[in-house]
Amino acid sequence: MTKLPSSRPLFIAAVFLVTVALILLIAQLTRQPTMTSAPQLLTDPFLQLPTETSVRVVWFTEFPGSRHLVAYGQELNSKATATTTKLSRTREDQKSQVGNQTEEGQVYQEPIMRDIWRHEAEVTGLTPGQRIPYQVTSVLEDGQQISSQQFTLAPTPQPETPSTILLTSDHQLMPMTAANLQKVRETIGQVDAVFLAGDLVNIPDRASEWFDDHRGGAFFPSLQGRANYELEREGIKVTYTGGELIQHAPLFTATGNHEVMGRFDMVSGLNDQFGDPYPRGAAQEIYQKNAQGLNPKNNPQIREAWLKNNSFNTDTYQEIFALPQSGSGENNYYAVTFGDIRLVVLYVTNIWRTPSLKADAKGRYREADEDLNNPDNWGYGQHIFEPIAKGSKQYQWLEAELNSPEFQETKYKIVMFHHPPHSLGDNIVPAYTDPVQLIERQESGEIAAVRYEYPQEADYIIRDVMPLLEAANVQLVFYGHSHLWNRFVSPSGMHFLETSNVGNTYGAYLGDKKRPVPTGYQSKYAATEDPNGLTSVVPTLAPLLGEDNQPLPYIASNDITVFSILDTDTGIISSYRFDTLKPESEVVKFDEFRLTQLSKSSDNS
Repeated sequence: MTKLPSSRPLFIAAVFLVTVALILLIAQLTRQPTMTSAPQLLTDPFLQLPTETSVRVVWFTEFPGSRHLVAYGQELNSKATATTTKLSRTREDQKSQVGNQTEEGQVYQEPIMRDIWRHEAEVTGLTPGQRIPYQVTSVLEDGQQISSQQFTLAPTPQPETPSTILLTSDHQLMPMTAANLQKVRETIGQVDAVFLAGDLVNIPDRASEWFDDHRGGAFFPSLQGRANYELEREGIKVTYTGGELIQHAPLFTATGNHEVMGRFDMVSGLNDQFGDPYPRGAAQEIYQKNAQGLNPKNNPQIREAWLKNNSFNTDTYQEIFALPQSGSGENNYYAVTFGDIRLVVLYVTNIWRTPSLKADAKGRYREADEDLNNPDNWGYGQHIFEPIAKGSKQYQWLEAELNSPEFQETKYKIVMFHHPPHSLGDNIVPAYTDPVQLIERQESGEIAAVRYEYPQEADYIIRDVMPLLEAANVQLVFYGHSHLWNRFVSPSGMHFLETSNVGNTYGAYLGDKKRPVPTGYQSKYAATEDPNGLTSVVPTLAPLLGEDNQPLPYIASNDITVFSILDTDTGIISSYRFDTLKPESEVVKFDEFRLTQLSKSSDNS
């Protein structure tokens, strides 16, 4: 009699396969960013693109929903339906501090897409000078409604209407940012607009840095009073919540280097992708060599997508914000009128590279020794993302804007961008110009060194942009990037303000403190002071004192945070400082100066 096989091995095998499948499913689920059991709005609403009769309201969710709307008016009787789009590049990775991941690599081992939806509604029919309540509601597919609290909105102010503007920069989830914005709200109250000169987060494609980094200091929570950031130094612990600002005030931003992502992939960490932008021209050369294999039908959309993914992009930044468009269709640079202000925003930033000259440095001034014969791994120095030199598209747009009636007829002419034209900080060196590549070869022809020079006389900001701004009687150039407060005045009376000691500092280079600059190079690199020749202004009211008990012309501190406020009624810009480790201390106004109507012959300072 033939013995039948036992069913037990088959049963065990089946159980094993089911168990493996469940483990894989659980692993996949736990790799996805977790959403709370009760769906909620990912952000409060914030305001964008005000006009004389309208303003845009924007908010985010982690569900697509079936309908999203804004209710507004004194009784919330008016409704505006939102348009919904899905962010295309937002991800989390092994360095994300979100959901169940509290340590590096704890949940995510590689980049994982995170689904986030953006909702934007235009509220119309507004009356100039009138502020009204509003509330946003998102409706889930099952009909459940999720609403925000009530906030207020208003159209752009009319000329001669007093406005209070926050001037800020370089938030980047830095330790003091939430404290800074909380003190803005407590000291000034409700501002009318926020001008932010770039570097909003650290890694623009990392979703949690915008929305819900569980250390408590993500971008939107800090600007909406929902942060929960604990500062701890020398045994002192203080928690700050940020300030409820952009729910009521439109936000205008400039593109900083931290709004730019480098070469895209779904394997390497987001920090690596952010730090690995490739010049568009170098990417085009690679594409041309491989075009037949990459794009045999020569589809222009495939070509552009490949070039973007293999060079750099600002997609997430542009998808998150509704920014005005320039006449050329760009929204990384634009101009807008807000009450008595004509704000001109430029795309003036480049990739940050280390100043190190060590053999392994892919830096400002050299390529790493191990990559000398592998150009695909070169960093190409501190290269510029968008041309601003004379004759470039952005320069021509700027010329036209400065000659426009909207610019010439406004009371306050302000230009905002990220990279400093004058600074005591480290990031102003080298000169803002295209790197000059110098390749040294051995007798055999092999590459011995790749160096980069930045001729001071070719600095595009100083050589090309500043003469335009001086001739157009610009009163204020506002910028960031070096994480300190300092200001300057040109001989004509044009003011320069860098107020980016918001969340941390990289120091000021004056006196005995020297910037790391290369020796033995051809071009001039300033180790101290402003390399472009202006003397920093000592604060007019309550400067900090140095070790010699003399007033300092800057603030560069990891304990003291700084913010600046423009009052359009008086034209006065006031700067305030606050010691974040002394929560009971006063906010101190330490500097103020007035924007005046300038003429070419003016010598007002």
